Amino acid sequence: MADAFVLRPGEGRPIDLGGFRMTVKATNEDTSGAFTLLEADEPADFGPPLHVHRDAAEAFYVLEGEYILFIEGREYPCPAGSFIFVPAGIEHGFRVGSGASRKLNLYAPGAMVGYFDDVSAAISGGRLEPEALSEIALRYGMEVRGPVPEGYV
Repeated sequence: MADAFVLRPGEGRPIDLGGFRMTVKATNEDTSGAFTLLEADEPADFGPPLHVHRDAAEAFYVLEGEYILFIEGREYPCPAGSFIFVPAGIEHGFRVGSGASRKLNLYAPGAMVGYFDDVSAAISGGRLEPEALSEIALRYGMEVRGPVPEGYV
């Protein structure tokens, strides 16, 4: 059973991903596997490749700025206050709008913290190639389906 805990603004474990930063708010271990929660601070025009999470749903809550979500070939502009839910197995991606933006990412059941930790370690060890990114993604139940955008790694 997980213990109750409180994080105040700015608290949580940071993950340096080169061009952007994530902060771990709750891990799989913290929530007895129910979910993980991360906060992302991302620069304008940033975004990951299209991808699928095989074993976890992903939800986004836009705190500041704007994101453009791509879900199964459709595009959704999502300003601050937007909530997006993507079930496991659905192809999706996003791009940050014209200004730096911030969002929460929730994965249920708990997932993906290890992916971001491994990507961070690979980046700090040198440039992360797209093939290595795909290999890391597969370890965490994620399949990269689109090209890796400039600036993601």
